[in-house]
Amino acid sequence: SFQNEISEVPFFDIQLPYELALKIFQYLSKTELGRCAQVSRTWKVLAEDEVLWYRLCQQEGYLLDSSISERSCWKLALQSCRAREHMLKTNWKNRIGAVSQLQYELGKILCDVHSCNGVVIAGYTSGEVRLWDTRTWDYTAPILEAVHSPGDAGPQPHVSFVRINSSLAAAAYEDGTVSVWSLMFGREPIHHYQHNQRIQALALGSEGGAVATASGFELKMESPDDRGSWQTIETFEIQKLVSFLKLVPDVAGSPVAVAAAEDIVYLLKAEDPGKVLHSVYSQPITCLDVSAREAAFGVKTFGWLLNEPNQILLYNLETSQCLKKMGNSIGDFTCINLHNSPPNMLVTGNKDRRVRVFDLRKSNSLCCLYGHQLGVSAVQMDDWKVVSGGEEGLVCVWDQRMGTKLWEMHARHPVRHLWFNSHSLITANIPDEKTPWGSSILDEDFSAHRKYRGTIYAYEFSADQQAVESVLPICRSSYDEVVGYSYNIGLAVPYDHI
Repeated sequence: SFQNEISEVPFFDIQLPYELALKIFQYLSKTELGRCAQVSRTWKVLAEDEVLWYRLCQQEGYLLDSSISERSCWKLALQSCRAREHMLKTNWKNRIGAVSQLQYELGKILCDVHSCNGVVIAGYTSGEVRLWDTRTWDYTAPILEAVHSPGDAGPQPHVSFVRINSSLAAAAYEDGTVSVWSLMFGREPIHHYQHNQRIQALALGSEGGAVATASGFELKMESPDDRGSWQTIETFEIQKLVSFLKLVPDVAGSPVAVAAAEDIVYLLKAEDPGKVLHSVYSQPITCLDVSAREAAFGVKTFGWLLNEPNQILLYNLETSQCLKKMGNSIGDFTCINLHNSPPNMLVTGNKDRRVRVFDLRKSNSLCCLYGHQLGVSAVQMDDWKVVSGGEEGLVCVWDQRMGTKLWEMHARHPVRHLWFNSHSLITANIPDEKTPWGSSILDEDFSAHRKYRGTIYAYEFSADQQAVESVLPICRSSYDEVVGYSYNIGLAVPYDHI
């Protein structure tokens, strides 16, 4: 081929070896390479060299796990990746895609929901814990078996909390028991332990196998050893009741937890059991999140300190120093997301119905979004959008740069869980009232059950999901369903068969 014959490349009034010319071209952008490709036949071959386009592809964050030999044309690969990203962004902005409801009628009322990479875990008042993998379209939802002795013939205790990561699922029950399952092996728990009192908080590490629970004034950390047998790593005695609990991600060695107990924030390590990160008397912590190096939490003041309203505090976990005080709000900060936010960014929700985005290098918020009727209960952001959920059941998607609301969806109960990645969104509306009018009425009255049970929605905006097997729910429906949203596809007759 012509490329194999090139040993020297004309560079203005000199000839350069091909390898040296390639080193010069690696500093050029996509646009500049395109212009260079129009200079001559030799420069065109050089500007379309696979090494250059493979490097550009990696720099933009696409196909990071691929080696250069896996594709024959990296320029086309980069084009298709950029086109897919543009399509996803357009679909997100215009709400084009499929929405499915993850339903489980027998579970009675929804108690808690969590998700990780598209796998959703839900706990119910019936005591059952259920999994969905929304990455596949046949939503088969296994029930994770709980550990109960054969004598337990009566109703099972409600589920208090559920958590999931890439390899484990954990659930805490009203009677103080905790079960841990492996997502790789079966439905039986691989670990089980008991607290004497009701559990106030449950945390699961973002990776690996560490579980932390707080009950009464006791906080336990459990983790498997090298052989896979679970053991109690540490038990901490805390002076106050824990309201928020997080495990610090990406920690080598024994796990590290951050716990907020009323007006004190503890940094709990095995070798330093009672370290107080922050404590101001009678200023309770209202929300908490941690990243690998920092902890951010909302602090409520009671109004007599008018010069210091409610704020977000940012602490460095290595030095235990307060890095920044942000925000200046009359309302309490009710939710915060630091871990999933872009670098140096943080998003919070407030009782004053506003969503605020902060740059950690500044004290004032970058933007303030107003669109909820009640307090904000869940938030997450990426580099261009913010998704927020409210106490009134509204899920709002915002364009962060423009500060405008793109669209919203409403369901009956408060939004207690919200998670998204580039192509999907999972939201959960969880009722505050777990036993409406006495739970017996729900057994006979199906419409009342639907009204009170809570909902989980999975949205899919991916372009390659619009295939035959993933036809939008409105098109798969029969005339049994009386209402439906046409997903901006403008169908005249939205049903396939009568």
